[in-house]
Amino acid sequence: MKTRIKEYRAKYDLTQEDLAKIVGVRRETIVFLEKGRYNPSLMLAYKIAKALNARIEDLFMFEDELQNAVGDSKKYKPTYSDNNKKNAGLNEFFKY
Repeated sequence: MKTRIKEYRAKYDLTQEDLAKIVGVRRETIVFLEKGRYNPSLMLAYKIAKALNARIEDLFMFEDELQNAVGDSKKYKPTYSDNNKKNAGLNEFFKY
């Protein structure tokens, strides 16, 4: 996951320590987030977005790997056996 936290921090002239105090985490957490080495909880992402007056989706973006995985899943078409058409539903769809 890529982030724009550093860019938004600079916009508001906040240090990593400042932002960490505002959202209630250690400075190292902000460092790891900015380097893409840590994925935040939804609550932490919300707090950071609120502190930086931004939307979560503006601060956190998925890398190409994840987008490729989603693209590949769209190509998947479930197969249904003739004997099991009645109960095919989700069981067949999630059969990997």
